[in-house]
Amino acid sequence: MTIEELEKELKSEKLAPIYVLYGEEIFLLENCLKNIKKNFGEIANGINYIQIDETNLNTLISEMQTPAFGYPRKLIVVKNAKLLKKEAKKRGSNIDITSTREKLNEYIKINQREENILVIIEEEIDKTELLETIQKNGGIICNFEFQKPYQIEKRLKEICNKYKVNITTATTNHLIDVCGTNMQTLISEIRKLIDYVGENGTIQNKDIDSMCTKTIDSNIFDLTDNMGKKNITQVIKILNELLYSKEPIQKILITLYNHCKKIYTVKLAEEQNRNIATELNLKPNQIFLVNKYKTQSKYFKTVELETILHELINLDYNYKIGNIDINIGLESILCRYCS
Repeated sequence: MTIEELEKELKSEKLAPIYVLYGEEIFLLENCLKNIKKNFGEIANGINYIQIDETNLNTLISEMQTPAFGYPRKLIVVKNAKLLKKEAKKRGSNIDITSTREKLNEYIKINQREENILVIIEEEIDKTELLETIQKNGGIICNFEFQKPYQIEKRLKEICNKYKVNITTATTNHLIDVCGTNMQTLISEIRKLIDYVGENGTIQNKDIDSMCTKTIDSNIFDLTDNMGKKNITQVIKILNELLYSKEPIQKILITLYNHCKKIYTVKLAEEQNRNIATELNLKPNQIFLVNKYKTQSKYFKTVELETILHELINLDYNYKIGNIDINIGLESILCRYCS
């Protein structure tokens, strides 16, 4: 089931006997968990609401077998216990995950209590017999992947429409460029913009630039863009803004190195006629970055990027052994390239 299908299902206030929620988009996952709890009704922690993790996983079966005294049903949430990962035992743990998985698999097949609602939350899962059993017994499995730009745009526009605020597709894309694809961050920023422009207002790029907090990746992209254009004034300005916003200089150095390495990878991929998205190991929600990297790579020669990468590596080494001040060293590299 997709995220959108699960959200629609939960709006109908229906509950499945078992949910498997996994993936990287934690904000939307937690929202769905909140809706499951809301549909479930009154919650009494430790009585009809049980939380299980890796430390008490061995109590899962007994909790499922025990009635919710005084309540019609029980909600059991198993979080990050690696119950759906193919590994026998966690390091440093006396809990046998494989044994618990096998017992749960048999329990669901034979005598899963209808009043139990089981929610299993993991970062990632494997194909196991338990997963197949859950599917066959009315369970819902949902992968919370990071949202693609068009999905993010739809969600942000729905929020804007709710408050009678206008925003175009181009402006939504600019917001994603500035703030990234993290849904929690984007929703926080869009609400800030909605309050700023007010009912019947229109959110514009200039509002985003003045009101929203740029991610370090967005700032480094702008910095590299100005490097390519040899605009040293703007390069140093962006660097100083990053430092003023309390970004650690080491993080700036690493992020700049990784960004330049991606541009270098794009140059090599184009020269050798290889797939850029594959070479950059981009996730489905990041494919839109291909054109951005390709555009920026045109500012640089392959040999220039090799020199920049080499100098950044040397700076990191010499800073760590105390031969150079990292701030001065980074400014020197930027100024030398732009001169």
